Parts: sequence; structure tokens; C-alpha cells
Amino acid sequence: MPTVGVGDLKDGDFLVDVREDEEWRAGHAAAALHIPMSEFVARYGELTEAAPQDGRVHVICRSGGRSAQVTMYLVQQGIDAANVDGGMQQWEAAGRPVVKDDGQPGSVV
Repeated sequence: MPTVGVGDLKDGDFLVDVREDEEWRAGHAAAALHIPMSEFVARYGELTEAAPQDGRVHVICRSGGRSAQVTMYLVQQGIDAANVDGGMQQWEAAGRPVVKDDGQPGSVV
């Protein structure tokens, strides 16, 4: 399965967060698209509309387990997708910004 580290991500890379709503509300990457894993198949069209046509989709969750499952699904659909190793826990540990919907500092739960 394609995997990238948090340090490999650049500003502007497309990121989809598959954590559940309460996790997202606590804190997320500012530019991420939020589609919870529990709703992913039903909301797949939102991803295909938002994702870059010729770019990679980076999938993130809290630690990497759920995002790995979604990444495999996307690869099976022919999408260039990669799991973000370590998820939002690693994102936060690397000093990347974590925000709430109102832009205030957030946290990973």
C-alpha cells in the first residue's frame, strides 16, 4: 500500500481526513477535506469533486489504521492515494498546525 510520512507532505498536497466528527471537531489539519470513514462510500463523490485530477490523495486518520483501509479502497477505485503513516498523532508530534473549525488551536483526540 502506498504510504507517506508526515514529513513528506508539502503545503498544497491534497489531504482527506477520515476520522469521525468528534475527532475532527477537536482538531484537524486546516486544509483537509473531512469525510468520516463511516460515511466514506456514501460520500465518495465529494472526494472525486474536490481531489486534484492528476494529483495524489493523501489519507489521514488518528494513527493510520482507518486511513490505510480507505487508501486501499481508493487504490482499488483507480485513485492515486497514499496513507499518511502515523496519522494526526504524528502530524501533531511533528509540529504541524492542528486547528478547530473556528481557526483556534486544536488537539488530536
